[in-house]
Amino acid sequence: MDAPTTTSAGNGTSGDTDGGGWFTPRTSPPPPGGGQEPEGNRLAALRPVGRSQEPPNGPQQNRDSAPRERIQTGADLPPSDPLSSPTAPDQGPPHAPDHGSDHSVFDPRVPDEPAGHTANASPDAVLIRRTMAEVGPVADKVTSYFYALLFVQHPELRSMFPPAMDAQRDRLLKALLTAAEHIDNTPVLVDYLQNLGRGHRKYGTQAEHYPAVGECLIGALSRYAKASWNDETEAAWVRTYTTISQVMIDAAAADELRSPPWWLAEVVSHDLRTADTAIITVRPNQPYPFLAGQYTSLETPWWPRIWRHYSFASAPRSDGLLSFHVKAISAGWVSNSLVHRARPGDVLRLGPPAGGMTVDHTSDSGLLCLGGGTGIAPIKAIVEDVAEHGRHRPVEVFYGARTGQDLYDLDTLLRLQQSNSWLDVRPVVDKHGLLQLPDAIRDHGPWNGYDAYLSGPPGMIRSGVDALKAAGISADRIRHDSVEELVAAGD
Repeated sequence: MDAPTTTSAGNGTSGDTDGGGWFTPRTSPPPPGGGQEPEGNRLAALRPVGRSQEPPNGPQQNRDSAPRERIQTGADLPPSDPLSSPTAPDQGPPHAPDHGSDHSVFDPRVPDEPAGHTANASPDAVLIRRTMAEVGPVADKVTSYFYALLFVQHPELRSMFPPAMDAQRDRLLKALLTAAEHIDNTPVLVDYLQNLGRGHRKYGTQAEHYPAVGECLIGALSRYAKASWNDETEAAWVRTYTTISQVMIDAAAADELRSPPWWLAEVVSHDLRTADTAIITVRPNQPYPFLAGQYTSLETPWWPRIWRHYSFASAPRSDGLLSFHVKAISAGWVSNSLVHRARPGDVLRLGPPAGGMTVDHTSDSGLLCLGGGTGIAPIKAIVEDVAEHGRHRPVEVFYGARTGQDLYDLDTLLRLQQSNSWLDVRPVVDKHGLLQLPDAIRDHGPWNGYDAYLSGPPGMIRSGVDALKAAGISADRIRHDSVEELVAAGD
């Protein structure tokens, strides 16, 4: 979910913090070892309260029947709650960096539920999904009403969002709804929410902001899900949102002990490779830890509070420099600024690194890497990472593009091939408007015993995954960034 954002450095607006809202969060995780929490961090026994006024001209809802039950969050959840132990491994699908689209969002994809999941759904999940089914056909109205509530009832939060809400409009609410709908999918959902919580730090999001969002979420849903909405449903949403927000808050608080919310990065090189593609190298103002194959979110000075995601185009370097491959997209605010306006000396902001498309260096498996367009950036980083670790495992790189000119970094990969006998680089040009990478995969091989990595436009990844499975590579050995429509993307 693209969170509320701010232009200031770490001083997000505080919102209402008098404890009178629905979802009063704990602001830091429990101490290691399960010891007694400091007095200020204990969970309060909370109850829903009547919501504040509707937006101008909006209907006044009757809240006298609001459920009067204790609301639990975070570590206070009973053992039976699916998110009571947020200790899932780091295995959730990563976010999608910008490889051929300027509409990437912050959110990782929450995958489909496993077979039989619906039949075994918890009572709260059943109620949540019933609400989702009802509001689905009027999603635009729910979204508009949600933001109207948020900005009227909490005007101090408006400055945290982009001035042009068309780029932001669907993301926050859709991500919240998606997380709620998957409340029973514990391992993936916890990782999803922890990533969101950590990433939201760069926006200046504070624990005190979550109650305001929760109140407006309930307000919007209760208006447009009238057929399914009752006290029991409202209580389920309160419990679910409280759980969601607490996992995110805890992750942000833990991350605050390790790293800043963002890094300033000065552009030191701007290499225009084609008319619309540039390789940009930046120098962070302090050490920036990341792994080859990961990506980050990036904000330019020309479009404050608008963040886009780009993969690192090299493995970590001794000089600390970071490189990105950027293709200018039609009407893409950030990508066009980076390609056509950025120059050495400009200062960008970087969010924390994210993504799980990284190499397991304890394995001797071969690597099959597919990169399409600027999706070659993380593939190049992975190749460099393998070379630096000195394990001579076979690496096959298929580099696809629409035209030969679009193979803008082929020379770099060919130089790597010349100095590393274990590396083979195969350029693939998309002839006659047909996607050729899957055909190239089928024409070579066999690929059993290989781990596969894919990066590029969604269509290429979808067809690539199908081709890899047909070639005998199991799904658990295929790594890629989000492929299908992202959970929070309305683009």
